[in-house]
Amino acid sequence: MLYRDAGVDISRMQQVKQCIAHMVTSTFSPYVVSEIGHFGSLFRLPKMKNPLLVASCDGVGTKLLIAKMMRRFDTVGMDLVNHCVNDILTLGAKPLFFLDYIAHADLSNEQIALIVKGVVRGCKYHDCALVGGETAMMPDVYKTGDFDLVGFIVGVVEQNSVVDAKRLEPGDLLIGLPSSGLHTNGYSLVRKIFFQQHNFTLNTRLKGLKKPLGEELLRPHRSYYKKVYPLLGEIKAIAHITGGGFYENIQRLLPPERSCVIKKSAWPVPRLFRYIQMLGSIPDTEMFRTFNMGIGMVIFVAPSKLDKIIPTIGQAYVIGKVVRGNFGVELV
Repeated sequence: MLYRDAGVDISRMQQVKQCIAHMVTSTFSPYVVSEIGHFGSLFRLPKMKNPLLVASCDGVGTKLLIAKMMRRFDTVGMDLVNHCVNDILTLGAKPLFFLDYIAHADLSNEQIALIVKGVVRGCKYHDCALVGGETAMMPDVYKTGDFDLVGFIVGVVEQNSVVDAKRLEPGDLLIGLPSSGLHTNGYSLVRKIFFQQHNFTLNTRLKGLKKPLGEELLRPHRSYYKKVYPLLGEIKAIAHITGGGFYENIQRLLPPERSCVIKKSAWPVPRLFRYIQMLGSIPDTEMFRTFNMGIGMVIFVAPSKLDKIIPTIGQAYVIGKVVRGNFGVELV
């Protein structure tokens, strides 16, 4: 028997590597020392006084099933990079390099190339080098057409510039930055409501939504890097609203004796979230614990900085404030 008889075609995997090589190298910066194909990648740190490396790992989750249903593989790579960049941005880090991991049963070379193309697009947008990754063909672990996508990012920040929320004071304001949609969280619940309970299709058009349901659900995760990074000197803390919604992602930042009160009426919740809540009969608490509800990132600033932050950052909403206490996060 050959390895191919067990479902793994090594020669095809080599073809994939050759196909994506030019895309990957197009993201390289002068700090990339090694070439593609080594067992590891070499990266030279930029000259800084006291650099700290910031690392994070995340995936796209079951949004991949929407991509599979749509047969659209060119956006989930951007989802992955943008999500990871937002995560390290919460600590004030600038992205340096990225690695991806694609595991699948039987994706075609073209489909894999489209996924990597999205990763490359995201990396170029952030001046982040895609220095390597892994594409694993795993029959039996994944069903026909299934795949998983995970990313690993490393960034850097000066030690005295780390954003860590230790300076939060009662009266500080929470500014919410709009999301582009569901981003990469809550899709297991959404798929159950739309496609199992209500038998919607990808082409279903719901009143008030600009695009068919499938395209609305596949909107790429928004990156906040270019808006927020230049303002880090004015910001006390940053929360990326991902899995766990407002409660967990804001709670994890708060130092002792600091809590937050958020007004749910402070921003217009997009129609898509209202449909999810109505069709699934979901209570408010569960919605704000599961979804971003139209706010993908929250920055914490002193009231005196508000007039400088808002004109610079663009569309944003003052959604709450920091108060004294240990009750965590309260939505009113």
